[in-house]
Amino acid sequence: MPEQYKIAIVGSGPAGLSAAGRAAEKGVSHILLEATPHLANTIYLYQKKKFVMAFPPSEIIPLRSSLPFDQGSREEVLGHWEDSVKRLGINLRYGAEVKAVTGTKGSFTLEMVSGNPMQAERVVLAIGKGNLNKLGVPGDELPFVQYQLDDPEEYSDETIVVVGAGDSAIENAIGLSAQNNVIIINRREEFARAKPANKTQIEKAIKNGKIQCFYSTVPVRVDDLGAAAGKRGSFVLKGPDGEEAVACDRIIARLGASAPRKFLESMGIRIPGDPKDANALPEVSATYESNVPGIHIIGALVGCPLIKQAMNQGYEVVEHIEGRPVEPADEQALRVNLEVPARFPSVDKGLEFIRQNTPMLAELPGPQLREFLLYSEKLRAYPPGEVIFEHNDYSDSFYAILKGSVEVQLDPRDPSRKAKLTAGQFFGETSLISGRRRPYTVTTGPDCLLLETPRSQMNKFINSVPSVKAVIDRSFLRWAIQSQIGFDLPPQGLDHLIETAKTQSFDAKKVILKEGEPGDSLHLVRRGSVTVSRQIGGRDHVLSYIAAGGQFGEMAILKKGANTETVRANVATETIRLDPEAFRDVLQKNPWVQLKLEKAALKHIYASGKDIASGQDSPDIISFLVSQGVGEATDVLLIDESLCVRCDNCEKACAETHQGISRLNREAGPTFAYIHVPTSCRHCEHPHCMKDCPPDAIHRNPDGEVVIDDSCIGCGNCKEYCPYKVIQLAEKQPPEPTGLFSWLLFGKGRAPGQKPAPAHHGGDEGGHQKKAVKCDMCADLPGGSACVRACPTGAAIRVSPQEFINRLRSNAAAG
Repeated sequence: MPEQYKIAIVGSGPAGLSAAGRAAEKGVSHILLEATPHLANTIYLYQKKKFVMAFPPSEIIPLRSSLPFDQGSREEVLGHWEDSVKRLGINLRYGAEVKAVTGTKGSFTLEMVSGNPMQAERVVLAIGKGNLNKLGVPGDELPFVQYQLDDPEEYSDETIVVVGAGDSAIENAIGLSAQNNVIIINRREEFARAKPANKTQIEKAIKNGKIQCFYSTVPVRVDDLGAAAGKRGSFVLKGPDGEEAVACDRIIARLGASAPRKFLESMGIRIPGDPKDANALPEVSATYESNVPGIHIIGALVGCPLIKQAMNQGYEVVEHIEGRPVEPADEQALRVNLEVPARFPSVDKGLEFIRQNTPMLAELPGPQLREFLLYSEKLRAYPPGEVIFEHNDYSDSFYAILKGSVEVQLDPRDPSRKAKLTAGQFFGETSLISGRRRPYTVTTGPDCLLLETPRSQMNKFINSVPSVKAVIDRSFLRWAIQSQIGFDLPPQGLDHLIETAKTQSFDAKKVILKEGEPGDSLHLVRRGSVTVSRQIGGRDHVLSYIAAGGQFGEMAILKKGANTETVRANVATETIRLDPEAFRDVLQKNPWVQLKLEKAALKHIYASGKDIASGQDSPDIISFLVSQGVGEATDVLLIDESLCVRCDNCEKACAETHQGISRLNREAGPTFAYIHVPTSCRHCEHPHCMKDCPPDAIHRNPDGEVVIDDSCIGCGNCKEYCPYKVIQLAEKQPPEPTGLFSWLLFGKGRAPGQKPAPAHHGGDEGGHQKKAVKCDMCADLPGGSACVRACPTGAAIRVSPQEFINRLRSNAAAG
């Protein structure tokens, strides 16, 4: 007789393990089936000592599980779970791979690879996206080709080829490079999918020669060289210059994973969307039940890869199966966000309303929609005529219109140019993508209900849901073309430009257009910035920079001639390249577009000509400032070395204002001519530090300051991501009395001129939690930046980069 259980749980990851733990705790007949010989295979295969974060915070989502989970190392997390398996008496079987599930609710048969079937009334699938993507070329199953890496220290003195451009591939390559010769293969021209910190690390390792990188390269085949050869295999690759064979000892391919679609569909489970979409996920009900009654799906396979969320689902699914109604752990938080019961009678009714009124979100699986709303702001109804944001504001939230309408003033120079957006549409995507100020003003119409989503959450959502990314990218593309080419473009021409345009990515310092080469491309800067330079007297002189929202290359394509200037990416930059033929077709049918672009190009040429004729050094200073991050800054601290007397009042004032911790270093930083750029925050238009802040503690104030609030947990991500090294982890000190009478009468505080005791920066000598600190432009002080106000000679100034560069160019031209 086959073994019989009430619940068969497939997969011992966080979701499956938590489900089994709850079943064991409640005495429910169960079995936990794990194909590998260990728990939680995905986490087990993390690199050794990898730090695992317990997110979201408990105040947002409490942990519901019979097993513990706290942040810690991979080894600590797995150790606690192994102890819990014994403590709870979980019926766990290793090496138990399920190859098929047949039957109906109440009587399922699980066919095992081992040959001994099992029967269960209910089946819970917690298998994750476990299909590791393979190289897909001949020889990709040879013994020296692997798709995971446990411990980089196990390998030494080998030539290892790592394939992939994501975080896992980068972390593996860097971990292996200490004691091996490592080559990394990137199919594209940059590491666009990686977290900023990993991207910075791999680019630095490549630049320093620690790792060799083959860009724009794809695998062709893997050959076994045999035991007699010096290396185990030959990896044949195809790059820009043709095929090349690389002799190696090992190949590690980190190409992500996809859902086991065939396995799921063999049970009758429906997966909506494009059958070729590897990211498509199955739909489940509020009780995690699939379209096949009795088969439930939890965890990463329904779009919830976070460990805590997966564990909560494991707990909840057993409660539902046992007939004990349980609210999802995020229910209370969603009640607040959806204004239940004031606006909706229940969370489910609110979710249904949002699906019906937001096409972009309509196809999301329930767990993903709940997560999206959980990290969005509370729904808000607006009275008519309220300004959501204005042209040139620094805000960067994304808004979906659930009810009513908004009015968009498209062109700040022409108040008559307006557009109306209604329920189902959205706005705010331009600043979300570019990181720049708002390009238009939005005002509410009657009966307006909006859903606001913070930039950090929206970016994570875009990166994980391709269909949503496609919708937002198309909308951004439409706006970019209209704002740069003309809002009066007829729909036919506009649609043709959109369909044929391509988004291109460029690493920092990459040449996009070269002076003297044939010009056939008009580029709109989507994200980042570029420098424009020209050869003068045998030297490359930077004449200007163009930030997101600008354009370049128009003159060469208008005149069908050569590029008159070299355009180079200042930072990692994305542009929208308009198809030359489609663009010329628009010009032919709309002569006014050509006149507009020619006028803009001639204005640029005139300004550049004045710079060249002046013979001044302003282009060199511009080049220096752009290299120091001015090209992506909104505010920069500069010191005129000809006026600076080295009194360090700027540092002292900063420390006095910020509990003894100075956020700038006057001496550090480069100098060119008389301009010194000290180590102080640039308040970037698209802040690197905000890209992966777990508690979302970094935000931009309405006046542009990028600040870190008290919710900081001290994880250090922002410090790693900042390319200008202006963030430090420090123990915040209590304010210290510094008045003269306090010192004279009571001996409290510091004597006049006495420097404060150094704050703890690296260690934790005080025993208190350290948090990230950086310049906040003294946002809370009415008089402005303390460093500038404390400078006795006026050497220190804070200024927007565009204003300063324009001043330099004007001074040079006036000569």
